[in-house]
Amino acid sequence: MAKPVLKFAFQTNLLVLFCLFSIWSLFNSAFELINILHLWQLLYCMDNSFFAYLQQLELLAFFSGYPLIYAIVLFIAGNQRLKTGIRIKLISLLPIAYALVGTLYLGLQLKNLYPDYSFENIKETIQQPWLMTWGLLSILFWIPVFRKKTIYSLIHSFVFFFFLVKDLVLQTSVSSSDKNVVRNDMKLYTDSLLLNLGALILVTLISLLFDRLQRQKRTPHS
Repeated sequence: MAKPVLKFAFQTNLLVLFCLFSIWSLFNSAFELINILHLWQLLYCMDNSFFAYLQQLELLAFFSGYPLIYAIVLFIAGNQRLKTGIRIKLISLLPIAYALVGTLYLGLQLKNLYPDYSFENIKETIQQPWLMTWGLLSILFWIPVFRKKTIYSLIHSFVFFFFLVKDLVLQTSVSSSDKNVVRNDMKLYTDSLLLNLGALILVTLISLLFDRLQRQKRTPHS
């Protein structure tokens, strides 16, 4: 009885490690562009409006892809061939995956502020205080009372999806639009989709492992 459990745990751990590595790779890939833009700011002494644009890009890279992942999960959960428990599990894990993405975003901001976490440095560095605060509120979905209604996480992410759509509409409707802006937005949106998908896969694997171990504990040993 122990061998199948150990085999399952070993395989699941490998998958979890693979997902962690994938998320880390996506994390680095998503911010290669942002790091380049940061370098441009340092080299050409661009003003705070450009720095505010960079912080908006960071938010788009983390949160704008969640609505599509949410819609895909709802579509899959609507398949009547799936067991009811599986459908409920998939939907219930969405806010947890979103909270994980928010935690990664918090980690990035702590990295950007390092080593000076003083109030003065935070006030000087942050150019999008309200939007960034809204993004950090995604961490609250770790708390069960906030993630009971999965629709709240979707509403939260729609704010960033709106900014993405607004940029695309403005750029495509102007004859002298900057193609680089559209290209940057689409690249970050793609990275955001992959990041949110990777987070959902990771929390799903951990949840499956936890459920399997819980069932094994309840099963009497022969």
